[in-house]
Amino acid sequence: MPFQNHEAPPSKPALNQFLVMVMAVACAITLANLYYIQPLLGEIAATFHVTQVSVGFVAMLTQIGYALGMLCILPLADIREKRSLILIMLLCAACSLMVMFLAPSVGWISFAAFAIGFTSVVPQLLVPLAAQLAAPGERGKTIGTVMSGALIGILLSRTFSGLVGEYWGWRNVYLIAAGFMVLLAIFLRRLLPLCPSFSTLRYGELFRSMATLVKTRPVLREASLNGAMVFGAFSAFWTTLVFLLGSSHYHLGADAAGLFGLVGVTGASAAPIVGRIADRRSPKFTVGISIMIIAAAYLCFLMFGFKLWGLIIGVILLDLGVQSCQVSNQSRVYALDEAARNRLNTVYMVSYFIGGALGSLLGSYNYAHFGWPGVCALGLLTQAIALIVHCRNRAAPVP
Repeated sequence: MPFQNHEAPPSKPALNQFLVMVMAVACAITLANLYYIQPLLGEIAATFHVTQVSVGFVAMLTQIGYALGMLCILPLADIREKRSLILIMLLCAACSLMVMFLAPSVGWISFAAFAIGFTSVVPQLLVPLAAQLAAPGERGKTIGTVMSGALIGILLSRTFSGLVGEYWGWRNVYLIAAGFMVLLAIFLRRLLPLCPSFSTLRYGELFRSMATLVKTRPVLREASLNGAMVFGAFSAFWTTLVFLLGSSHYHLGADAAGLFGLVGVTGASAAPIVGRIADRRSPKFTVGISIMIIAAAYLCFLMFGFKLWGLIIGVILLDLGVQSCQVSNQSRVYALDEAARNRLNTVYMVSYFIGGALGSLLGSYNYAHFGWPGVCALGLLTQAIALIVHCRNRAAPVP
């Protein structure tokens, strides 16, 4: 087989519950960098006198940066010591956040947004590491716990940035976040074990091997496309929510948009339960259920989105469905090949965030031209595509 590794994986260090929780918190704090901007879109647009669509494009740049960062950085975790790589990326993220804090123009905002995305890839280094250290029978549970931290970080980031942006200004959100990155680097330096690589591939060979993985792994292709559609729906909603809440239907500000993140924690907290179900049944089973939950969320947004209770119910369903699908898809992907786990994760997560970037862009465009029903139509279309892919590949091997 091409690109075969010549060294056996090292023996797994003990993975205790405390270390799992440390990884979950680290994912939450770092992944939050990508989403601080969403409740702040209106304030940034007002600061630089640009349109909402233009600011939506800046939010898309963050996710494009994240996708490219994963493509360039994550494969290195198969051939480099993982703890050092994580610490380097945390310090780079701190520098990118400081650029955003000091940005004097929309051009610098765009550059900083891209750089923040590119350097904030630490969660996608930690999740495969957790899967590597976990016992096979507990992999879904462990991924679910770590990923619950990641999604809770996404949701609480909106609450944090919305409140700080409303009362202290949007720039201070990024100053505080830069401090978080430095503190996290110091903390993880003490707690994470050394994790040597176990592959002899060179950097260029990693990319050729990823192409081989895409060609030979139908489960990877299916999970990547479904993940892109699911995260596209997620990003479309959260990018446009601040515009909906600021409209004549609600007359609410960035702080209200941020508080909706607290509502979504209810759905995100179900991730460990979903992981256990995936361990007992199959991750493919929970993926199908998750897609239907997301579709139900968008039906709720379409029919009751101009009522506060309708938005709340929809947010709970949306975040439950997205987190369930993410945990299930990653369980499937990580089970394919332990030695290539970071490359498999790269393919999956790059697809995932390309979908998110398109969701942000198309969500902003649809809201500007078709209003809230246009956003809901986009969300339902993504889930129709995801369900078609899921059903057409029912014969694909489990995971």
